[in-house]
Amino acid sequence: MQTATTGTRDRIVVAAAHLIQRQGYVGTGIKQIAKEAEATLGSVYHFFPGGKEAVAVAALTHSGEEFATILREALAAEDDPAAAVDACARLLAEALRASDWRDGCPVTAAALETLGVDSEIQRVCATALRGWQDMVADKLRAAGFPAAEARELAMTVISTLEGAEVTAQVNRDEEPLLLAGRHLARLISAYRS
Repeated sequence: MQTATTGTRDRIVVAAAHLIQRQGYVGTGIKQIAKEAEATLGSVYHFFPGGKEAVAVAALTHSGEEFATILREALAAEDDPAAAVDACARLLAEALRASDWRDGCPVTAAALETLGVDSEIQRVCATALRGWQDMVADKLRAAGFPAAEARELAMTVISTLEGAEVTAQVNRDEEPLLLAGRHLARLISAYRS
């Protein structure tokens, strides 16, 4: 059973994640988060005494886990890792198009906005990216790829998908993601040959 207090904290985290996804970390204010969460500013500071950065860390952790769930499901839906990566790219393209090109990756957005700053935000973004890479590497290893090769391919997969998502969002066109998925599938298949 969820208490009212837990519900308020969750609303704050989800609202912050949504706002960061749409307008970035820098463009998201603490008052806007409170308003979007239907919470008081006092409630935000009660749950996140560290202010905006603390809220953002929780929101980015939440977003990283949300994407991990999507990635995990896409990877599990296909036995062939090449087909699984292509399916993941298609899912990302569909979601981006459905959001009218507004809901890109909040982890990437926040990471880019805070480059060069040693912060908890950078650490949570790096952790999310590594976690996603590990999931792809696990899929590749399960398909018989050597560990080092699986790790390198997984890094390529996540880097390519993240870049393709930004390009698709900027161009308001799913083609960069669809092409990335197809080419990543070919790359993975080539390594199996």
